[in-house]
Amino acid sequence: MENKETVCAVVVTYNRKNLLKECLEALIKQTRPIQAIYLIDNASTDGTPDLLLEKDYIKELPPKNLSKPWEKEFEIKNLTDEDTIKLYYVRMHENTGGAGGFHEGVKRGYERGYDWLWLMDDDGLPKNDCLEILLSKKDVADFLAPLVVRIDKKDEMSFGLGKGLMTIKECQLKAKDGILENVANPFNGILISKKLVQKIGYPKKEMFIWGDEIEYQLRTVNKGFNVVTVVNAIHYHPKNKLKRVRIKGTKWELSFQYDYLRDYCYVRNEAYNNIRYRRKRFIKKIMMYTMFFLSYLDIKGLLFYLNATIDGIFGKWGKEKRYLK
Repeated sequence: MENKETVCAVVVTYNRKNLLKECLEALIKQTRPIQAIYLIDNASTDGTPDLLLEKDYIKELPPKNLSKPWEKEFEIKNLTDEDTIKLYYVRMHENTGGAGGFHEGVKRGYERGYDWLWLMDDDGLPKNDCLEILLSKKDVADFLAPLVVRIDKKDEMSFGLGKGLMTIKECQLKAKDGILENVANPFNGILISKKLVQKIGYPKKEMFIWGDEIEYQLRTVNKGFNVVTVVNAIHYHPKNKLKRVRIKGTKWELSFQYDYLRDYCYVRNEAYNNIRYRRKRFIKKIMMYTMFFLSYLDIKGLLFYLNATIDGIFGKWGKEKRYLK
């Protein structure tokens, strides 16, 4: 292999084996081949290991009833030049959430000395030239993000990058030299350097889900690193479905169908991020949510929100386990 920097993809999966299969297929088709994949399986119960064995990604199944993470190294071929890709399969002994999975993958990939780590969930689908285009801007920043585009509507963003940046065309018109500065959709195909990880550490595993990616981006900026989105690099992803209210007729109407695990982590982690990195936003959010719940006389919702917020302010972790099924 020619002398070049090494890239290790970090993929976190939980009970989405068919989407995972598509993600892995996209990774081995990259026009700029990767050298390794760290696949973190968060104790999936849908037969993920069996599918990986059937598709020849792994050669043996992990032991049952694990008490700690199990790692095994395998080899697969990329479809660009038939070179070898090392696949490190890590079967977690419990579900550690996206935050725990990315912490584990980044830590292990960094310790193995890879120059770049390419982070994504199992429902992400990088376009064939995504990595090649990201690396073309490696001298600009140590935190490089692609545009995260809807799988079902490929001219729209899955997650917006701000006002007026909801389509590929809008992003490309706003970009300078092919990049947008200070914005990104983290952990959806982002490429981070070994140097960055050395300086800022690993994703915060205690956050479990929802907000760990924002914390890592804020920490990156706080430590003086540039964050950029490379607008010609495309990473497909399902549309963001996070909703807190719904519209019925012409009036806004509160939806009381809480997803307690998601909502608790979202509120707690947002409070943690805001109190540490963006104080003005913290005060604004407290006032907005309090008035929102009071306007609908939803005292239960208000107490739930305040409890999660207090946990975030003081960094109290682990309470999300009460909502795990």
